[in-house]
Amino acid sequence: MIVYERLWQTMRRRGISQYRLIREYGVSSGQLDRLRKNQGVSTYTLDQLCRILDCRLEDIAEFRPAPEAAGDSGITSSIP
Repeated sequence: MIVYERLWQTMRRRGISQYRLIREYGVSSGQLDRLRKNQGVSTYTLDQLCRILDCRLEDIAEFRPAPEAAGDSGITSSIP
């Protein structure tokens, strides 16, 4: 699962609030809500946040294996 805890830390370091993201940069409050809940967002949204915050993707997102999925990605390979 992708988690966005780093986003809030990076925003704090850069001095950019959620209000400012919405008002000055046009980020939708719905997207911020999805990020708060660690739900899926588009790569466009992630790209915009990286541009606004002048950071790398790993400064706003992190992959953590879901406990129930540990060891089983659910992806099958057709490579022999």
